[in-house]
Amino acid sequence: MDYRYATAADAPAMAELFAANDYDSLTEQERADQGFVQGGLDVGTLRSMADDGSLLVADDAGRLAGLLGLAAPGSMPSPPPPVQALLSTQDSLQWQGHSLSSTRWLLYGPVVVAAAYRGKGVARGLFTTAIQAASERADVVVAFIELANRTSWKVHVDSFGMTPLGEFVIGDRAYGVVGTSAKESAEPGT
Repeated sequence: MDYRYATAADAPAMAELFAANDYDSLTEQERADQGFVQGGLDVGTLRSMADDGSLLVADDAGRLAGLLGLAAPGSMPSPPPPVQALLSTQDSLQWQGHSLSSTRWLLYGPVVVAAAYRGKGVARGLFTTAIQAASERADVVVAFIELANRTSWKVHVDSFGMTPLGEFVIGDRAYGVVGTSAKESAEPGT
């Protein structure tokens, strides 16, 4: 498995993977079993994110196995509501005794793994690659996870050891904010 930065050429496959795992395209049971992503990341948006160097992919000999966003918090020209909410709560969130707003951090996510690659270490490989990629640019990587997305919570908090930092609510959806040090070192999964 090759873990690398996405290129513009990856955009169509990334959009297909994202759409197949979007909250609105899954049944309630599928969301509970596999987790989900939210938001409208189309080919153009994903191409732009790839051009900005804010996406990592897991590439299995030309087949897209997964993707992960890793971006500077202020780099999005029109952040979606959950990112806006996270940005507006960063003064009250703490990382190692300091407000998140006074800490160098990168936004981690969304994370999507293709169905054929789940349970094979791809999410771990993307996570490890993200930490390595962030180590020169940040002290912490921060994600928000909709609390209804128990699968994502189990992966990121229970398995990867991300630390809960707080919560916020948008409408009827509650989100947990989690973070992990960008200074950890490990080898990507396989």
